Amino acid sequence: MPVPQRMGPVKPKQELKEEFTRILTANNPHAPHNIVRYSFKERSYKPISNVDQLAVHLVLDGNLLHQDSDEACRQRARQGLEKGNMPVESTVAEMDNERPDTPVFGEGVAEEFGAEERPDSAESKSTRREQKLTNQFNFSERASQTLNNPLRQRECQTEPPPRANFSATANQWEIYDAYVEELQKQERNKEKHKAQSMKKEEEKSRKKTAVVETQSDDITNVGRAAKIMERMVNQNAFDDIAQDFKYFEDASDEFREQEGTLLPLWRFQYDKAKRLTVTALCWNPKYKDLFAVGLGSYDFSKQGHGMLIFYSLKNSTFPEYIYPTLSGILCLDIHSSLSYLVAVGFYDGSVAVYNLKEEDDEATYRSTAKSGKHTDPVWQVKWQKDDMDNNHCFFSVSSDGRVASWTLVKNELLFTDITKLSVGGATVERSEEARHLTMACGTSFDFHKKIDYLFLVGTEEGKIHKCSKAYSSQFLETYDAHNMAVEAVRWNPFHPKVFISCSSDWTVKIWDHTVRSPMFTFDLNCAVGDVVWSPYSSAVFAAVTIDGKVHVFDLTVNKYEPICHQLVAAKKTKLTHIEFNPVHPIIIVGDDHGFVTSLKLSPNLRKKPKEKKGQELPKGPEVEVAKMEKLLNLLREPDNS
Repeated sequence: MPVPQRMGPVKPKQELKEEFTRILTANNPHAPHNIVRYSFKERSYKPISNVDQLAVHLVLDGNLLHQDSDEACRQRARQGLEKGNMPVESTVAEMDNERPDTPVFGEGVAEEFGAEERPDSAESKSTRREQKLTNQFNFSERASQTLNNPLRQRECQTEPPPRANFSATANQWEIYDAYVEELQKQERNKEKHKAQSMKKEEEKSRKKTAVVETQSDDITNVGRAAKIMERMVNQNAFDDIAQDFKYFEDASDEFREQEGTLLPLWRFQYDKAKRLTVTALCWNPKYKDLFAVGLGSYDFSKQGHGMLIFYSLKNSTFPEYIYPTLSGILCLDIHSSLSYLVAVGFYDGSVAVYNLKEEDDEATYRSTAKSGKHTDPVWQVKWQKDDMDNNHCFFSVSSDGRVASWTLVKNELLFTDITKLSVGGATVERSEEARHLTMACGTSFDFHKKIDYLFLVGTEEGKIHKCSKAYSSQFLETYDAHNMAVEAVRWNPFHPKVFISCSSDWTVKIWDHTVRSPMFTFDLNCAVGDVVWSPYSSAVFAAVTIDGKVHVFDLTVNKYEPICHQLVAAKKTKLTHIEFNPVHPIIIVGDDHGFVTSLKLSPNLRKKPKEKKGQELPKGPEVEVAKMEKLLNLLREPDNS
C-alpha cells in the first residue's frame, strides 16, 4: 500500500504571477555617508560629498612586459620558451599583432564566411600601411588629481628696541633748571630763524639791485614810461576836467549871499570793484594827488573778498596800485611821515600793514589768531608816534571791545591791549561771563592832535568815551552822544577842545570835551555815513548821508543850516565816506557801488575874510582857534566860560 505523500499548500495562480522588483545599483550599501576631513584652507572639518562606492573582491598582483623589451627577452631565454608558445597573460598584445589567418572561432567559421576578406588578414595588412599605435597595450587608464595650494605665511622678526632703566629723585630746582634750559633752546631757535630770514631778505635785495644795474631795458623802466604816456593821454582826453580843477571858479557865487556849490570832476572806478562798497578813504600826506580806497562790504551776510586801491588825480581811468585781499577792508590809514606804509583793518578781525615799495601783493605784516588778532571786525586804525625803541606803531578798535596797540618789530606784529570797553563805563577785571555781557562794541576812535595820551572812542550803543593811554582802568569821561551807533568821531585840527561826531540817528554833533552836552546839533533828515573837518578852517566841516547828498557847513556863516547840500550820486546809491584834500579845494566821496567821485568846492564854501586896504589880517592856527572859541563862547553858560 503506497504511503501518501504530504503536499504543501497549493498557491493560487495570481500569487505565482506576481512580480517582485529588485533594483540593482552601483552604490555600496556599506559605504559610509558621513565622512569629514580637515580643510587646511578653511581651517575646519568639512563633510565629503563624493563617497567611493567601489568594493574590491579580488586583488591579484601581476606585471606586463613588452615583448621587445630586454626584460622579456631575458625571461624567454631563461624559461626556454619560443615566441609562439608564450603564455597568454604576458603576450596579449603580441597575439593580436601576430594572429594567423585562421580565425579564433575555428576552421568552420572561416569556411562559413568563404572568401570574405577580413580586415586583419595578411592580404589586407599588405595593402594598407601599418599604423603605429600610440599605446602598445590593449587598455589605457587616465586619471588626474588637483592639489590644493598650500597656505603661504610670511613672517618677520624685529629686534626689540634697547631699554634702559633710569631712576632719580627730582626736586624743584632741577625742574626749574630744565624749564629754563628748554626756554633758552627755543629762544636760540627763534634767533636762528630770524637770522636766516634776514639773510634771505638781504639776498633778495642784492639780486634785485643787481638785476636793475645789469638790465638797462628792464620792464620797470618800460612800465614807468608807459605810465607817463598814459597820464598824458588821459590829461588830453579829460582836458576840460583838468582845466576846471585848476582854474574854474563858479561865478554864480557872487550872486549868492551864503550858499555854495560842488562841481563834479573825475569819477574813479575799477571794473573788478563794482560790487564792493567804499569803506575807507585816505589822502597821501606826501603826494597830494594820491589817495587810498578801501573796498569791502558792510552787509555781514554778503562778506567776501576786498581790495586796497590807490588812485591818482593824474590818471582817473586805472588805479596806481591794486592789492586784492581775502577779507573785506573796513578801514585804513597812511603813515604821516612814511607815506609808503599803509595800515589796514579787515572784517575778519585781522590788521595788516602794506608796503608800497615792495612788489609783492601780500601784506608785509599781518596779525593772526596766534598773534592776538581781534575776534570781531576792525572799524578803524590810526598811526601814532614811534615808541621808545623807534618802532612804528598804530592803534585799532573793534567790535570785540578792545582798543589795541600794534608795534612793528622786525618781521612780526606785537599787540598790547590799551583798554577794554564796557557798557558800565569801567574796564576793571571781571569774570569771563560778566565781561562778555557788559562788553561794549567800539566803532570809531580818534587821537588828540596835541595831547598824545588822549583819545576818543565811539561805540555801537551811541556813547563816546574819553580815554587815556596811561590810565586804562577807567574812562576819563563818557558822553551820551547818540541813539544809534557812532559812525565817526574826529578832533578839530585847530581847536584842542572841540570834536565832532555823527551817527545813523540822522544827527551831527559838535562837542567841547570839557562839557558833557553837545554845543551844536544838526539834523540832516537821513542816516549820516561820515563827517570830516576841513583842513583850512576850524568852522567848516562836511558830511555825507545815505540818500546820496553832501552837506557842507560853515559855522561862521550859518550856525543852523548847511551852506551847501547837493545830490552827487544816482538814486538808490548810498554815500559812505568823505575826505578833504589837504591842499587843493576838492573833496572825494565814496559810495556803496565802488565809485569815488571828486568834487570842487565853490568860492563861497572856502572864502576867507576880505582884507581891508592898508591892513593885513592875521593868519595862522591862532586865528582859527579864536574863530572857534568865539562861537563856543556864544553857547557856553557863564559857569563854563
